[in-house]
Amino acid sequence: MRKYLIPILLFIEILPMVFNGCVPSKPTDDVELLPSERLINKLEVNRRRIRNFEGSGTLEVQTPNLNNSADFRVVIQKPDSIYLSIMGAFGIELAQILVTKDNFIFYDALENTAYEGTPSNDFLQDIFHIDLSFNDIMDAFVGSVNLTQNLYKLPDDYKVDYDQYVLTYNDSLMSTKTQYRVDIRQLGITKYTLWDKNGDVALQGKYSKFNIVQGVPIPYKIEVQRSQEGQLININYKKMDANDKEIYIDFSIPRDASIIKI
Repeated sequence: MRKYLIPILLFIEILPMVFNGCVPSKPTDDVELLPSERLINKLEVNRRRIRNFEGSGTLEVQTPNLNNSADFRVVIQKPDSIYLSIMGAFGIELAQILVTKDNFIFYDALENTAYEGTPSNDFLQDIFHIDLSFNDIMDAFVGSVNLTQNLYKLPDDYKVDYDQYVLTYNDSLMSTKTQYRVDIRQLGITKYTLWDKNGDVALQGKYSKFNIVQGVPIPYKIEVQRSQEGQLININYKKMDANDKEIYIDFSIPRDASIIKI
């Protein structure tokens, strides 16, 4: 499987870039502070309000064997479809990937060859270069975090740190700890951290430069990292839109393309 996906590693070598971003601090004297249960409900409602999404910008991938970036376009149709287009110089499309929960199509434009099969965890990691589930990848591209499991439980610690809410949950069964930092004014998650049973950071997401799209704060800059595996994805959007009826996945394979079933 991996040998068929080698071309995409070459595609994202074309446009190396370095990104920076931060969230400005704001006083909160005139802001109504929310109890934890209302805050979690609002955050999860906002996540579920995004039914479809389209964005374009630059995607940077770092792994122990890879450090590259490329321009990209992503289209998400919830609950089950992600389309990703990788572009080279002058906006030339090099590859297209359509992933659903039941099927994937990877089209190599240079070779005019499409690979089709059933997605697996290995396939998702080959494409996105980070060990995340399909649903987590979908949320990552929109800069959101699934809070369903915390809707009906109080955090083990809840405080206000100047311009941010800080919620911490301990999972006694898994011996893990999760923390969310949330901008008080925009109600966007600015940082998500998961610690494993040894107290080491297993997964971390950082989100900044928020834009209010259809009433939902969506970050222009997204960083998702699994430091123990040496995996890092930086997403920097230039354009984005959500919940527009004009957003749809327009993926098609040329009639003369070779098709290989995997």
